[in-house]
Amino acid sequence: MKDLKKIYKDVVSEHFPEEIKIVIGEQTLIYRKRIWDVGGEKRGLRYGENPHQEAALYELVNGNLVLGDCHFVGADEGLVSALQETDFLQFGKHPSMINLTDLDRGLQILRYLMAKPAAVIMKHNNPSGVAYGNSLAEAFERAYFADRIAAFGGCVVVNRTLDKDTAGLISQYYVEVVAAPDYAPGVVDILKQRKNLRIIEIKRIDRLSEYAHKRWLDFKALMDGGLILQQSPYTKIKSKEDFYPAETTYKGDTYRIKRLPTEKELNDLLFGWYVEQGVTSNSVLFVKDEATVAIGTGEQDRVGVAEIAIYKAYTKYADALCFKKYGIPYKVLEMEIAEGKRPQAQKEEIDTLTQEARGGLKGAVMISDAFFPFRDGVDVAIKEGITAIAQPGGSIRDFESILACNKADPPVAMVYTGERAFRH
Repeated sequence: MKDLKKIYKDVVSEHFPEEIKIVIGEQTLIYRKRIWDVGGEKRGLRYGENPHQEAALYELVNGNLVLGDCHFVGADEGLVSALQETDFLQFGKHPSMINLTDLDRGLQILRYLMAKPAAVIMKHNNPSGVAYGNSLAEAFERAYFADRIAAFGGCVVVNRTLDKDTAGLISQYYVEVVAAPDYAPGVVDILKQRKNLRIIEIKRIDRLSEYAHKRWLDFKALMDGGLILQQSPYTKIKSKEDFYPAETTYKGDTYRIKRLPTEKELNDLLFGWYVEQGVTSNSVLFVKDEATVAIGTGEQDRVGVAEIAIYKAYTKYADALCFKKYGIPYKVLEMEIAEGKRPQAQKEEIDTLTQEARGGLKGAVMISDAFFPFRDGVDVAIKEGITAIAQPGGSIRDFESILACNKADPPVAMVYTGERAFRH
């Protein structure tokens, strides 16, 4: 019988060149393949998105691209692509492509969230949970329980020195990657209890805010070998003051939002808009107290992704309650009740608490990476008790969304960003 587990343990041989040169107009960019020595085995990436795909990581080592008035990230500003053996405090095993793209996307989100201790947990290039905290340990715990299920096997990225309290929490769960600007004494020994965990130190994390508005060259490859080049995305929203109240004109009538966000709501909306910069589109997410409640990603229609995010909020909230109270997932609780091992009352209690809190959505805010083409996406969220919305604006039917917010009881606040945040 074929050993299917073996395909995930192998390191795929790759045949990419040691150096790549890209000429853009009269400017030349030189990239060098990154290789690490792990236990005497000199290799680059384990494999690409799947174990049968060859892949290589390249670092920009020479050239500073300037196009128009845009100065791109230069050769001396490497983060993930610049990782050397000494930056892996424990390799565990050679990293795969997804390990590093998760890490990179986590840094893309954290570059906007450097004001307080913050944690991002990434899974398949999307955040499962993001949170601020009064301490790093609190930030991690809030991010983890925002979606405990999806966090399994994820990539944890933090923006402060990883301390023993946080390490103790992380070591209780299965994650594949932990990255921090540095580690307090004794912390690496705690984390090394999981021998396959990749423990990475990225010293530039403490300077991530410098990358908030830097651009890099974003390549999109087509199946015919063609390329689409674009400047990397970023947000022009630098503070709460950059939001503006929802207002639009339709058939000669002006529609204005009745209620403006409170200071607390503005903090949550700004936090959520920054998280949106790292989420695959179409996306809608919910935030409460500067932590994600639920993240809907990659759907084709906006009301659909809003409904999925709401479903996830209820599901993850119930699971978190169950895990904290009984130490088991909600699905295991259901199974053990069906097998007669636990009383039905345990599930009923968790279901009641989840419904009362509306999956944590009561009092949360909603953020959308593009405008609402119809009011249905707004309506489904208002029914769950959200209190404020941030969205780009610009739909012909913006007036319908404004009316939905104004007619809510109590009225829901809405602000525009004036920009969308698509990621594909």
